[in-house]
Formats: sequence, structure tokens, C-alpha cells
Amino acid sequence: MTAYSILDLSPIVEGSNASFSLKNSLLLAQHAEEIGYTRYWLAEHHNMPGVASSATSVVIGHIAGGTKHIRVGAGGIMLPNHSPLVIAEHFGTLETLYPNRIDLGLGRAPGADGLTARALRRDLSGNDNFVHDITQLQQYFNEYTGDSIRAIPADGTNVPLYILGSSLYGAKLAANFGLPFTFASHFSPDALGEASKIYRENFKPSSVLKEPYFMFSINVFAANTNEEAEYIRSSHQQGFANLRFGRPGLLPHPVKDIDTVLDSVTLQQVNRTLRCCAIGDSSKVYDELSDLIDNYKPNEIIINSPIHNHEARLKSYSIAAEVMKKINKR
Repeated sequence: MTAYSILDLSPIVEGSNASFSLKNSLLLAQHAEEIGYTRYWLAEHHNMPGVASSATSVVIGHIAGGTKHIRVGAGGIMLPNHSPLVIAEHFGTLETLYPNRIDLGLGRAPGADGLTARALRRDLSGNDNFVHDITQLQQYFNEYTGDSIRAIPADGTNVPLYILGSSLYGAKLAANFGLPFTFASHFSPDALGEASKIYRENFKPSSVLKEPYFMFSINVFAANTNEEAEYIRSSHQQGFANLRFGRPGLLPHPVKDIDTVLDSVTLQQVNRTLRCCAIGDSSKVYDELSDLIDNYKPNEIIINSPIHNHEARLKSYSIAAEVMKKINKR
């Protein structure tokens, strides 16, 4: 059985605003809860006009408060931007409010440009404190022993940690800590196979996980027809191209012919980077998801579907859920 979950940046789309994006994220989470998704993760990005999830822990509280049982968490928190104590307090509070429902995925990248990193008051000395910060977080979430700073109400909550990565470094780190590992193949698929191999082969059992737990992210655009799926996908292609050229903006309206908007070289580069995907009607999505799952054998996939129209987005996640149920019945 392969679990299936959602990654959401709460995209702000052209013609709308952040208020509607956050409302739509809650509606999507409620829908996901009804149709069998395991967890709903939100990602931290800064200075991005098209992303409404920058205050990630706040949005997690919004989603958890409007749902009943689906797990809600960060996919992820960019730990170099924050004091581990503050993150422990935030997620300890969330776990206290919504017991046994909160996840904390941790990333090493800043999720921002250099100027924004300075505004975040991130340490720009070049020192890599990621391993130390993870260890501190684990200590804060454990039972308080009286010989260190106490993160209230985090101590004793044991919020589950996940290591996120788009390189082999994250795979090695997650294996060494004995933690679940999530590979960001939705935008960086090149090392997916090698990362999964390294993680599994080097995994050290820990107090929280006895065997490897591997996840990876997939872009999914599902619709009634292949043509409609390509149409709704075009927003993501345009948005990613804008990002590559240093012009981040709102998620664009879809177009019927992507070749009229992006030149062939740019489109080829975008499609190659976003190639960990399943696009089409239910039959085509079934084939493509099956191939990815058979090749990499994840415990769980996490689906990213930045679609301009909210109803089309709900439909895409519904089709993906039905496909995953069929795959799991094989």
C-alpha cells in the first residue's frame, strides 16, 4: 500500500488574492480529508507574490482547525531561517491544540533570495547548523529533563520530524538520524533514484522509526481528458518559467497552447525540471503514477497540483485519489 498526501503552497492566482487562496486551501484540505488523503503539508517560501503560505505554522493552524482527522504539517519549515526554540514552541502549540495530527518537515534551504534572507535575520556567516538545529528540536520535543531550556508547550509532545531534501545530503542525513525522508522531485528530480537508494541502504533504526520511510513529491494534473489536463498544467509551466527568469508572480491563467507563450528552449527546460509528473485523464494518470511507484517503491507520495481554477484543482485531486485506490488494489 502506498499512502498519498498533498503538498500545498496556497497559490495566489492571477485575478485573485491571498484571502481567497487561504480559503481555498482549507476547502481543499476538507475535500482531501473526505477522499482518503493521509496528510496535508504546506511549504515555507518568502518574498514570493504567488505563495500565501509564508507564515507556515499559522496556516497549518488554520487548516487543522477546519479539519477533523487528516494530518497537517510543514513540507517544510526552512530551519536555517529560524531559532529551533521558536519552531519547537510553534509546533508544540499546534500539537497541543490538535493532538496526534501535526507533522514537521524540515528543509535546509532558505526558501528565499539573499536580500530576503537578510530580512529574515538568518545567519549569513556560511556556517551550516542544520544537524545541530535538528538535534535541538528533538531535545525540545522530548520530555523535559530539567537541565536545559524548556520549550513550552513543546516538551513531551514528540512532534514527528521529517527530513526534506532535493539532493543526496538530505538522504544521508535522514538515514543517519533514523527519520522519514521526503525527496523534492516535483522540482528537482535528477537525484531521485540515487537518493532513495542511499537513504534505504544507510538507514539507522531510531527510537522513532525502525525501518526506512521514503516519500517523494509528484506534480499531478488530472482531468476528464488529456487535453484539459494539459490546459490546467500550463499555469504551472508558465509560473515556473517566470521563476527561473527571476520574475516570480501570481499563478498565471492557463492557456490552450503553451507554445504560444513559452519558446521551445524554455519549455523544454521547464518540462525537464518538472518531469516527475502524471498528466492526463484517469487512465493516463494511472499509468504514469504506477510507473513512478513501481520504479521507486515509496511508502508514500505527496502530490503537488498548482492549478489556477479551484474547481479544477479539486477535480484533479479527486481523480488522483481514485487512481491511488486502484493502484493500491493491484
